[in-house]
Amino acid sequence: MQKKSFTSIEEIKRKLESYCVYQDRCHKEVEKKLLEYDLIPEVKEEVLLHLMEHNFLNEERFSKSFARGKFRIKKWGKQRITRELKFRDISNYNIKTALKEIDDNDYLSTLYELANKKNQSISEKDIFKRKKKLINFLQYRGYETDLICKIVNEITENN
Repeated sequence: MQKKSFTSIEEIKRKLESYCVYQDRCHKEVEKKLLEYDLIPEVKEEVLLHLMEHNFLNEERFSKSFARGKFRIKKWGKQRITRELKFRDISNYNIKTALKEIDDNDYLSTLYELANKKNQSISEKDIFKRKKKLINFLQYRGYETDLICKIVNEITENN
């Protein structure tokens, strides 16, 4: 990886400010971006502190928008969102706060909608294989097993 050249700490701060403004970022992403610059640890700390003090870098805001976005756009379940946030070194407190952003009714209706749609696209005739494919799909999406079983049984009984 080629190190980027710069003229001042202020220039790096501005570049990272715009990096954070474009999209909410977590500390891990910003620290990875900082590696592009050949900086001593004190300067890295100063830049990170500046971003946090001026609210460019906010883990709670990041985790909330991440959870909302992945649920609404990619239709991920809470387990997958939790796993991805942990991968980004987000604290358990911020993960719990982020998951509260997802409305329970929306969550269930999205799961039901996903299950119905996938069920219609499965061509398998054997009911047990069909259920297995449906369960695997929903588990991969990160939904809880107890909810999946309840909904899969409901859907497959109605067919």
